[in-house]
Amino acid sequence: MPHDHGIDPQSGDRRVGVAIWANGLLTVAQIVGGILSGSLALIADAIHNFSDMASLVIAFGARKIARRPADAKMTFGYGRIEIVAALINYTSLIIIGMYLVYEGAMRFADPPQIEGWTVVILGCVALAVDTLTAMLTYSMQKGSVNIRALFLHNLSDALASVAVIVGGVLILLYDIRWVDPAITIGIAAYILWLAFTEIGGPIRTLMLGSPPDVDIDAVIAAIEDIDGVEELHHAHFWQMQEHQAALDTHVVIEDARWDDLETLKKKIKARLEEEFGISHSTLEFERLCDKHEEATRYGHE
Repeated sequence: MPHDHGIDPQSGDRRVGVAIWANGLLTVAQIVGGILSGSLALIADAIHNFSDMASLVIAFGARKIARRPADAKMTFGYGRIEIVAALINYTSLIIIGMYLVYEGAMRFADPPQIEGWTVVILGCVALAVDTLTAMLTYSMQKGSVNIRALFLHNLSDALASVAVIVGGVLILLYDIRWVDPAITIGIAAYILWLAFTEIGGPIRTLMLGSPPDVDIDAVIAAIEDIDGVEELHHAHFWQMQEHQAALDTHVVIEDARWDDLETLKKKIKARLEEEFGISHSTLEFERLCDKHEEATRYGHE
């Protein structure tokens, strides 16, 4: 389920909806302005804003789908759709960033004439819209990788808009035409840096990687410290959803404690949840005399 830190889902959806419309109108205005003024930096900012609008639409749909209950097709539920949406958004940022680097480099050879006032005015409008969108999503991004991808999109947009405004002012005052492609490449470099530093999280989750905030060795040590538990093996740690860690493991029980199996299971599950926040666990129990020999600590061979 989407987790918006005190914001109800309907209110969060309204915020995302407002942001979609604002970014859509801004994109159209910037593309027209960029064509009329000849500014690649303005068009670059427009393309980035368009990617934001597309990202918002993807995120909006993902939030809706994520609320569906588990069914026969998706027995774990639909919560991971938000992880997929975040991966799509970060990937789009990387593609856009690489394209802008190429276009900016081409323009250095022959910087075009640029209408500075158009650049400055539309840059200011873009900054206002980017700031509004960032404010709408700030409190929501703390608990959702999906919304965090959107927030970083808009934060980078706001900084890009500042750069566009500065570039327009320099063109007006000093007719420095090469500043436009230079700013474009700077925007692209920042976009790429943001995307590459953030994309690892969604990839790790989709690859069933261990939860990054859980000390795996400490979890195993804590369970093996329970009286009657001999060892754990074939342990699988993963995230069912962004905020729901899970464990699937084999637990070897001392032969003399086999009759206390239910009590031991309750103790293990309680410790997992209370000390490590692991609320979902699937435990397969083995007698010490029947345990798998040479079993691996993590995963299966």
